[in-house]
Amino acid sequence: MTGVAIATLGLGATGSGVGPVQAAEDPGAAPGEGGGGGKRARAFQGMWLASVSNRDFPSRTGLSAAEQRAELVGWLDLAVRRGLTAVVFQIRPSADALWPSAYEPWSQYLTGVQGRDPGWDPLGTAVTEAHARGLELHAWCNPYRVAFHTDPDRLAASHPVRRHPDWALAYNGQLLYNPGLPEVREHVQDAMLDAVRRYDIDALHWDDYFYPYPASGETLDDDAAYERYGGGFSGRAAWRRNNIDLLVSETASRIKEIKPKVAFGISPFGVWRNAGTDPAGSDTRSLQTYDDLYADTRRWVREGWIDYVIPQLYWQIGNSAADYAKLVPWWDKTVRGTGVRLYLGEALYKVGDPAQPDAWQDPEEPARHVDLGRRYASVGGHCWFAAREVREDPLGALTTALGR
Repeated sequence: MTGVAIATLGLGATGSGVGPVQAAEDPGAAPGEGGGGGKRARAFQGMWLASVSNRDFPSRTGLSAAEQRAELVGWLDLAVRRGLTAVVFQIRPSADALWPSAYEPWSQYLTGVQGRDPGWDPLGTAVTEAHARGLELHAWCNPYRVAFHTDPDRLAASHPVRRHPDWALAYNGQLLYNPGLPEVREHVQDAMLDAVRRYDIDALHWDDYFYPYPASGETLDDDAAYERYGGGFSGRAAWRRNNIDLLVSETASRIKEIKPKVAFGISPFGVWRNAGTDPAGSDTRSLQTYDDLYADTRRWVREGWIDYVIPQLYWQIGNSAADYAKLVPWWDKTVRGTGVRLYLGEALYKVGDPAQPDAWQDPEEPARHVDLGRRYASVGGHCWFAAREVREDPLGALTTALGR
């Protein structure tokens, strides 16, 4: 997730009897008019459970299989105690896997060694135990990140980049898959859809990392791919956006073919474009996914390629560059009439952090977000970043917000 070393499908119950929660009876109703005469279905309340860099799960590498399993089940029990409805579990943090994948190696965050079998199946356990508790299990993948270093020789011998070093780009001290290569796009889809085929997940979920966040003084060297595949585009930016659009639209179509009842959701950075750049954009002055990450998030909604969107609205009400209170109505307007469900991504990790502005020292700030969201019929709930803070409940802010 941001800042962390982190065609519409028919929605319904999966085989587990736990299906993606409806956002509102009429997602296209006007603000303050809840759909169906003001009635709403049960709100979505989710938490991100991050495995990257051992942020949340597992708490450290090298735990036994029994210890890891106990930790995972403990997080699911916590979600139930907090009254949440879904856990968004990171199963593919860095071109690796928290299940026995035929496409990529076991994650190093389990054992400390990439490719080493941890002796159990975290994803399989998560699905079974989540459904037994009435929770949805959304399988969260990072599409392109390979490693937090630039040395392919440090990857497991079985890693695809060891066999295909031309698939990877180095940027800002990291390795990532090259989004401009069709063979990479196919592999990335195959790797993620393996989990869709083999497990009774409720959704496939992506975070905000597409082309990398800009780094000062750095240039992404995708010249060779652009020279080979960029003909016919108005420029490199249009070609890059098309690469990401293809990844999204093709994945959506393939999910339909494999398991139509599995939802497809994305949690992008919260600003599509600023109004100063594009009149259709939001009243913000921020990094823009369209221009900086080459991710046309608004198009994905308007085309109905995704089932739900969770924009990461990680700013306080009144923020001068990106005001939460201005972004919620922009996203509400964007999803209207599309059938795409809207949940709001919340920066619980900022609450009580002394490095954050005064608003985040107020335990009522997240509750004000919940109150604001209820004014818009398209808003079907919230997702909280992340599990550690859901457990710690800084300043009692989550308890206050969920009690609204």
